[in-house]
Amino acid sequence: MELSRVAEPARARTLSDLNGHTPVHVVWEITLACNLKCNHCGSRAGKRRIGELSTEEAFSVIDQLAALGTREITLIGGEAFLRKDWLQLVERIAGHGIRVGMQTGARALNHARLEAGKRAGLFGIGVSIDGMKELHDRVRGVVGSWHDAIRAIEAAKAMGLGVSCNTQIGAETIPELEPLFNKLIEAGATHWQLQITVAMGNAVENDHLLLQPHRILELMPLLNRLYHEGVQRGLLLTFGNNLGYYGPYEHHWRGLGDESMHWTGCAAGQNVIGLEADGTIKGCPSLATETYGGGNVRDTAVAELWNTSEALHFGRMRNIDSLWGHCRTCYYADVCRGGCTWTSDSLFGKPGNNPYCHYRAIQLEKRGIHEKIRKVAEAPDKPFAIGRFELYEEAIPGREILPATLLPAPRFAERTLAEPLPQLSLCRACHEYIWPDEVTCPHCQADIQQAEKDYAIAEVKRHQVMAELNEVLGRLRAYSGVV
Repeated sequence: MELSRVAEPARARTLSDLNGHTPVHVVWEITLACNLKCNHCGSRAGKRRIGELSTEEAFSVIDQLAALGTREITLIGGEAFLRKDWLQLVERIAGHGIRVGMQTGARALNHARLEAGKRAGLFGIGVSIDGMKELHDRVRGVVGSWHDAIRAIEAAKAMGLGVSCNTQIGAETIPELEPLFNKLIEAGATHWQLQITVAMGNAVENDHLLLQPHRILELMPLLNRLYHEGVQRGLLLTFGNNLGYYGPYEHHWRGLGDESMHWTGCAAGQNVIGLEADGTIKGCPSLATETYGGGNVRDTAVAELWNTSEALHFGRMRNIDSLWGHCRTCYYADVCRGGCTWTSDSLFGKPGNNPYCHYRAIQLEKRGIHEKIRKVAEAPDKPFAIGRFELYEEAIPGREILPATLLPAPRFAERTLAEPLPQLSLCRACHEYIWPDEVTCPHCQADIQQAEKDYAIAEVKRHQVMAELNEVLGRLRAYSGVV
């Protein structure tokens, strides 16, 4: 499979979507009822929320989202299919031509439920699997949940539904990723979304599950290798909003092969809507309700909330003034704007300083530093609650700590908040993104124009080699009688 043949999901954002703030993708928690007991569950799911929307109220929300231009809705929980009218909601969404999927833990998601979902218009399912059998069952709190998840993938694949997998990456996950990658291909998944486990809800109590930030250096090269292998084997790796941010692999995966697409800051309230089961609306489904709840769809039209609620579209107004710590000093500060709001806010109680950044980890390692987190306060016992963590630095053993002045200085564009974000270019020597007016790469000191020329020459040679190889293979097939 070539990158050019990878079909973009309906939620993929165009530049028009980015600049026009189209709510392309909605993630809708339709109930908090759940049949798993996940140790890292941010919403602390289990029992239904008090005051969940009625069927008719949910229908009205669906109609309003269609009018706003939403192209994809993902139903989540808790466990979405435990809501009695879930099939009616699927049918209503699909009737608008909106792609509807369901994120599931897959316990008791049997063939009959999947068939009923497909008849109602369900496009596909995303099954949450957090490692191989022992780790997954332990983290998810139910023995047998891994086998249920794999069987759901196989059954959905057999009946023609789209099949993806979502994996949270925690402290024990990295050694499990490659065997899980192979198992997902065997089971029939076509997409695999990965994200870092975030310090929210149950994950605060079980903070031993959280990945230490410096281990991004170990994680990202592995994901890069699996990404390219997956393209060849039919499993497309996609990366959640708290993974990546620049570094030498950003140009491969953020735009699904389109190098002009790079991280442009938190999408919460810009192209994403999160809905809670009681009608609370947020710019991202994962954000803390008390801080980021932007109103309730029972009280106010969705379009009005989308266009006027400051809590909802805070991301549209964010600039470098909200950044602090290392992120405030970063070369990419003006474009990245601190990475994932959810990750930073859950750790520190405010956005703008995200240690789970590949570029940041690389720069700090150059200075002889690793970053770590430790818990200093527990989270309240309620959905989407956060505790408090502190960030600290450790010297890499045997290394001298070098001054921060050795790192590339931040760049800022003179623009209003209403103007489009800067479009970065790519240094062909080190594969880091750079501001388009750079003459010398601030990351590798290469001459930008010369690197571009060298790359063009190498591309011509590569295409020639591939053409010659294909010609040889064609002759071999003809000789052996293989068509």
